[in-house]
Amino acid sequence: MDVESKLSLILRYPAEEVITVEELKEMLQAGYKLNHYIGFEISGFIHIGTGVVSMSKVVDLQKAGVRTQILLADIHSWLNNKLGGDLETIRRVAVTYYVETFKKIIEVLGGDPDGTRFVLGSDLYHHNDEYWLLLMDITRHLTLSQVRHSLTILGRKMGESIPLAYLVYPPLQVADVFALGAHIPHGGIDQRRAHILAREVAYKIRFYPLEVDGKRVKPVALHHRLLPALNISAKPASKEELSELKMSKSIPQSAIFVHDSPEEIKQKIAKAYCPPREVEYNPVLELLRVSAFREERKTPFVIRRPAQYGGDVEVWSYQELEGLYREGKIHPADLKNAAADALAGLLEPVYKFFQGPGAKLLEEMKNITITR
Repeated sequence: MDVESKLSLILRYPAEEVITVEELKEMLQAGYKLNHYIGFEISGFIHIGTGVVSMSKVVDLQKAGVRTQILLADIHSWLNNKLGGDLETIRRVAVTYYVETFKKIIEVLGGDPDGTRFVLGSDLYHHNDEYWLLLMDITRHLTLSQVRHSLTILGRKMGESIPLAYLVYPPLQVADVFALGAHIPHGGIDQRRAHILAREVAYKIRFYPLEVDGKRVKPVALHHRLLPALNISAKPASKEELSELKMSKSIPQSAIFVHDSPEEIKQKIAKAYCPPREVEYNPVLELLRVSAFREERKTPFVIRRPAQYGGDVEVWSYQELEGLYREGKIHPADLKNAAADALAGLLEPVYKFFQGPGAKLLEEMKNITITR
């Protein structure tokens, strides 16, 4: 595959930003085997934002010849008191439910489930003196102001009462980039600030320098779109507000989980925010984009409509769909029905997995979340 084809794969939807495209192109042109990583907290059921959106970009990177890595961030999850702060439970869930779910989704999306390396955070840090020297070195080159700025909105609002653990979190994220040799750190657009910190210290740190063909480089940050929550009632006023209105594991009606049944998917989408003609912030359009229009279509996508309202509509691309909806030629109810069918079809193998060989994993997760 030539450089332009690789670049096109990496930059396509759901990618929203690359810092910087020019640096990424230079790395690809060098012909060097690049490493990627994306990290996940272990905090509950996996929804389609974490599963389908993130993994679709992992699959794109696989196809572009990049070594992909998923960090199962058990220590980070413990610091953030996920799953009740029970480190043993966090670790067990990470290497069972999370690994098997991600592998299944990668397979469904056309990738190689064995082609991605899974790394448990505590395994990366255990008996690794150089990692801890790296972490300390990073803190030498960051100010308190920089770290505070990299926190979530909630963390920044806490002021002086913020737990110290929250301030340790961003330097840990930065250290992970270099310890994993990640030329392409990847995450949702809400991870942008941490990745910027990694770029700022890249030429200053003494341990785990990031190189391409012996030349030190900055990590190229890749950020994908965040799927908006289904259950909001108004359009967000800013990008920062949008990041706080993403699908959430802790608010079931805001999200579609990868194990949801077709009936559950239909019920959730039926209640979703979907104003007529609204295309800039429309969760239902986003669901269609990530399911029916992730790949270039070889056959038209059919939106079913009653004959009295014009009959079925055939659509070949997301851009065409967006245009039709903007013009008011597709009713929100018809759009919702189409999105439910498309997403249920995509997730059918995952649903069947959790009804069969993955049933015990799902049952354990249900028991854990009930008791937390």
